[in-house]
Amino acid sequence: MTALNVLGTALQACSFDPLTGFFRDGCCNTDAHDHGTHVVCAKVTADFLAYSLQRGNDLSTPRPEYRFVGLRPGDRWCLCVNRWLEALQAGVAPPVHLEATHIKALERVTLEQLKAHALQ
Repeated sequence: MTALNVLGTALQACSFDPLTGFFRDGCCNTDAHDHGTHVVCAKVTADFLAYSLQRGNDLSTPRPEYRFVGLRPGDRWCLCVNRWLEALQAGVAPPVHLEATHIKALERVTLEQLKAHALQ
């Protein structure tokens, strides 16, 4: 079965460079093993990366042992839905690619919240 995005259509890829996703398949797919629920496809910003570092999650430093190259502003990445929500509440939510954001995100955030931060 094809995964759906928040718009109810087939989930599109988020990024192959850098390679993202819980399964490192380029998509924000998820399953019961994905405890972080990495389902929001976002275009990360400098403000978001600084916020994430402040919250204890350094997304800028490469970690080759986890096949993680480190992110730069402008990269697309599958974010944990709870971290995106925290960033929204802090005023630093990065823009979202709706077609590549998994429908499971709607269990924690509203479509209106995501649309307000959608990439144009």
